Amino acid sequence: MRVDLENRCQSLQEDLDFRKNVFEEEIRETRKRHEHRLIEVDTSRQQEYESKMTQALEDLRNQHDEQVKLYKMELEQTYQAKLENAKLSSDQNDKAAGAAREELKEARMRIEALSYQLSGLQKQASAAEDRIRELEEMMAGEREKFRKMLDAKEREMTDMRDQMQLQLTEYQELLDVKLALDMEISAYRKLLEGEEERLKLSPSPSSRVTVSRATSSSSSSSTSLVRSSRGKRKRIEAEELSGSGTSGIGTGSISGSSSSSSFQMSQQASATGSISIEEIDLEGKYVQLKNNSEKDQSLGNWRLKRQIGDGDEIAYKFTPKYVLRAGQTVTIWGADAGVSHSPPSVLVWKNQGSWGTGGNIRTYLVNSEGEEVAVRSVTKSVVVRENEEEEDEIEYGEEDLFNQQGDPRTTSRGCSVM
Repeated sequence: MRVDLENRCQSLQEDLDFRKNVFEEEIRETRKRHEHRLIEVDTSRQQEYESKMTQALEDLRNQHDEQVKLYKMELEQTYQAKLENAKLSSDQNDKAAGAAREELKEARMRIEALSYQLSGLQKQASAAEDRIRELEEMMAGEREKFRKMLDAKEREMTDMRDQMQLQLTEYQELLDVKLALDMEISAYRKLLEGEEERLKLSPSPSSRVTVSRATSSSSSSSTSLVRSSRGKRKRIEAEELSGSGTSGIGTGSISGSSSSSSFQMSQQASATGSISIEEIDLEGKYVQLKNNSEKDQSLGNWRLKRQIGDGDEIAYKFTPKYVLRAGQTVTIWGADAGVSHSPPSVLVWKNQGSWGTGGNIRTYLVNSEGEEVAVRSVTKSVVVRENEEEEDEIEYGEEDLFNQQGDPRTTSRGCSVM
């Protein structure tokens, strides 16, 4: 803008010089014409013309000076106005340039901050992708693991169904045998009644069945039939192998003997480290562990296993981050016990309803390296005793039959002949 004004001023100055030259040239020409006229006119009028010419020249000079002053003032005003406008424009441009520089600086700072954020987000995205791949691999492994566990459970259920079907078949066979024995006993009873009528003997009172049970815990006993005579004592100890259920014990004696049965239970526990199997529930509801040391013990990936007789082994696996505090206990309940999951002291085995019951129970703890560090075994036994009596009588008893599924029991009455 300033250059334009200077160019404008220069052009106006040149225009002014040009007009001056033109006017001076006109003055010279006019002077020449007047000189020629003065030569032509009379000398008498020479002074008049000279004075007029002088006056005309003076007027022309004055007019020219006035025009020059007007042009100069107009040019100065125009120049000052353009200069002021240029200064204002320059100030505005300086302010705009400063604002633009500030905006550029802020934009660069924002770009740097966004670049740092982008770098951090890219790292987070990369870490998240790695974590996703890791979790997908873990999920695939867990899915395969649970599929195998499900297949194993299905096979176990199939085996259990087969065992149940076999037991039902055996139970049906036993029922058939019992019915045959009932019919045979009924026939013998009729024969005895006929003999009593023929010999005119009075009928004897119904036979007495004496059963005595002394149990130290909720358990089951084997079915046994014991017959004895006077002066004879017999002791029978039978260990159950597996399973649960209740069998009744019937007694029959000659010469008035009676019998009693009792259950005995023995437990053995040992531990090679600080963790011991403190307590087990004989009904299969829970197993309790205790940390006997003064330091916390990590049980990550440890397994608590149980085997009943020759049955299949079941195992509870601790989570990888589980820690048993010093001097504390943890109780692992079966899902059917109705206990709420409250770690770290109360854990619920959601995939297993019960720990199971039976005759020979072996519960043991295995660390993450597969080493057995604690064990507790339970053995149950049945003791049957017969006591002598002095009375001479014959008693016929029939055993009570039960099975694991809680089938109803049936008994038959005996008779005696005195």
